[in-house]
Amino acid sequence: MEDVLDVYERPYDPLCPVVCLDETNRQLIEQRSLPMEPGQPERVDYEYRRHGVVDLFVAFEPLACKRVVKVTQSRTAMDFAHFLQELVDRHYSHCEKIVLVMDNLNIHSIASLYKAFEPAEAHRIAVRLEIHNTPVHASWLNMAEIEIGVLSRQCLSQQMISFEEMKRKVAAWQFRRN
Repeated sequence: MEDVLDVYERPYDPLCPVVCLDETNRQLIEQRSLPMEPGQPERVDYEYRRHGVVDLFVAFEPLACKRVVKVTQSRTAMDFAHFLQELVDRHYSHCEKIVLVMDNLNIHSIASLYKAFEPAEAHRIAVRLEIHNTPVHASWLNMAEIEIGVLSRQCLSQQMISFEEMKRKVAAWQFRRN
C-alpha cells in the first residue's frame, strides 16, 4: 500500500506521468419502454434482450485530468497488451516512462505483451512502463476505480444495444470529461 501511496505523492512530471489503469465490463441490452399513462411515469419492461458484453479499459492520469477509454469486444491478455501499446505509442508517445498503477488481475502483467507481440516489440513497450500493483483486496487504491464510477453514472447507466453505440457514447463522455 505504501508503494502506491508513494507513487501518488510524486510531483507532476509530464515526461513520466502517473497513470492508473483498470477495466470494467457492461452488458449490451435492449429493454422495451412501457408507454406513459396519466399518473404513471415512463416505465421499462423487466424483460430484456441481451446483445453481448463489452469490456472497457480505462487509463486515468490524475494530475493531468486525462482519461483514455478503449472499448473492446473481450478482456484477454491480447486486448490488454494492445491497450498498453496504444498508451505507449499514441497517448504517451512523448514520455520517457509511464508509471502505471493497476491491480493484480491475471492479464495485468508484462507477460501479456509477450503473448501478443514478438519479443522485440514486447520489450520495446515494457521498458517504457514502470508498474506498481495495488495490494490484493485494495484495488480501491487505484484512482481509475473512481473514474470508472463516474463513467458508470454519467454514461454507462443508459441502455446501449451495440458495440458501435457504446464506442460512440464512451468517446463523447471521454471528450467532455477531458
